[in-house]
Amino acid sequence: MKDPIIFHLAIPINDIKLAKTFYCVGLGCRVGRENTTAIIFNFWGHQVVAHMTPEPLIPPKSIYPRHFGLIFSHQSQWEAILARGQERELSFYQQPKVRFPGQLTEHRTFFLQDPFYNLLEFKWYRHSEAIFSDGELTTIGDPARPPTADTFGRPEY
Repeated sequence: MKDPIIFHLAIPINDIKLAKTFYCVGLGCRVGRENTTAIIFNFWGHQVVAHMTPEPLIPPKSIYPRHFGLIFSHQSQWEAILARGQERELSFYQQPKVRFPGQLTEHRTFFLQDPFYNLLEFKWYRHSEAIFSDGELTTIGDPARPPTADTFGRPEY
């Protein structure tokens, strides 16, 4: 594609130096623009902007409902980032595993957690047509869990 469309995602951080260590040294991203309140990472050709926040950052209770990441075209790419994460002793939120074995949606996945509790998923699908398949497939994520209510009456997953 001559003029690709680039995805943009903004995430919260509270330490630019620590963000650079995780995303650049840990994952191999390059830095774009940077100032005292934000830093832009080239996240495999996409723009991840890490914004400083004074708000407290808290660990997630689960990978749901929020995480982000990449789907690799080749298993060797997935294996390479897995090896890099292991070699650099990055924080694995979920260890590598095969989800939905034997099904069209079978894929390999693992989750990293950056120092600011942002969860990153890295996947490779055995059958690429399952990535966006039509409405015939309904399996998304882990088996359904009934939501519970938090102290404000909002659903909690």
